[in-house]
Formats: sequence, C-alpha cells, structure tokens
Amino acid sequence: MDKRYVIRTDAFISEPMSREEAIQQVKKYDQQGVSAYIVSEEESKRIKPGEFRTPKWS
Repeated sequence: MDKRYVIRTDAFISEPMSREEAIQQVKKYDQQGVSAYIVSEEESKRIKPGEFRTPKWS
C-alpha cells in the first residue's frame, strides 16, 4: 500500500493524495504565495484545527 500525504495550509487540510501529487500541489501554492506543508495522512489525523505549528526548519 502506498503511503498517502495531505497538504496543510493556514486555511485547510487537503484530501489524501500520492507524494508526487502533493509535491506538485505545494509548488502551485508556492507560486500563489500560499504557505503549504506536506504531512503524512496519519499525522494529519493527529493535527487538531488551530494546533498546526510551522516546522522550525522552514
């Protein structure tokens, strides 16, 4: 089974998608000036609304 990923922005969490799809979507958001992060589907289930912390490396 392939691992699935979601995209997290300030406004929403996307539906699960493949790694390649997630990378392309984040690139599109970047071109629009939107900060977006890729997290695993499992991690997205643990993130509660309003509790997402921007990674320290960004």
